[in-house]
Amino acid sequence: MTYYLYHIPGKKIGVTRDLKYRVEEQQGYNEGEYDVILSTHDIAVVSEAEISLQKAYGYKIDEVPYNKLKFNNTDMNINITEQTTTFPCPINKLKGQLMDNIDMKWDTDHGTCVLTDESIKWIMKNVITSKYNEQRCYIYNKAFARWFDNNDAYPRTGGIMSDHRENGINMPKSHFDLIRKWASERDLYKKGDAKTQALKLVEEVGETCKAILKSDQAEIEDGIGDCVVVLTNLAHLCNTDIEHCIELAYNEIKNRKGKMNNGTFKKD
Repeated sequence: MTYYLYHIPGKKIGVTRDLKYRVEEQQGYNEGEYDVILSTHDIAVVSEAEISLQKAYGYKIDEVPYNKLKFNNTDMNINITEQTTTFPCPINKLKGQLMDNIDMKWDTDHGTCVLTDESIKWIMKNVITSKYNEQRCYIYNKAFARWFDNNDAYPRTGGIMSDHRENGINMPKSHFDLIRKWASERDLYKKGDAKTQALKLVEEVGETCKAILKSDQAEIEDGIGDCVVVLTNLAHLCNTDIEHCIELAYNEIKNRKGKMNNGTFKKD
């Protein structure tokens, strides 16, 4: 998840996950009328920066930091019936709340639903204002569940093995996507913890080292694979993704020069 710290000169400093919707559609500013000061996967960093810059520019200071806001810590209070899922907000505020609850799952009589970038697009196209309360809106569960049956809810636009379409055919997801889907279905991201996942990584690295010392090729491959799985989940629990971490690491090393010394590369 990427967080954007933006500045509308003379007006405000704010944070959002969706610049186009939050700043342009909701607040009415065009591209060029605002600046992106920072983009990061670390919600704590962007929250601290927002408060600091609000003070520095003399703007109104948010009473509650972005990472402490209720919608960043709890799921939406949705109402699920046999036919519909109702959201506790009007349509013009729905997309922001959906984006703030990415990966939220709920069960209906027609199947399990989950919030992803793609499923949110479907919701925004098909959502209806409640005839009983204009401050609430809803979707039909059966139609939403059928969308999951016929579409890929987890496409990615970047990374080592990006999802894409060729000649109208959905190409396979990357293994990173499959790992995240597996973990999400088992509530690892909702109930898991970065600290315990980091300890799990140490355990898997130890097993891999043991296999290398024994020259056990099968165990070496299994250990490396387990390390990648844990790293993928650890990245997600730390509010980033493994593709982004790999990209940062590669950009750092791609022009590095040095030489091998006793089996180890020593940079200049």
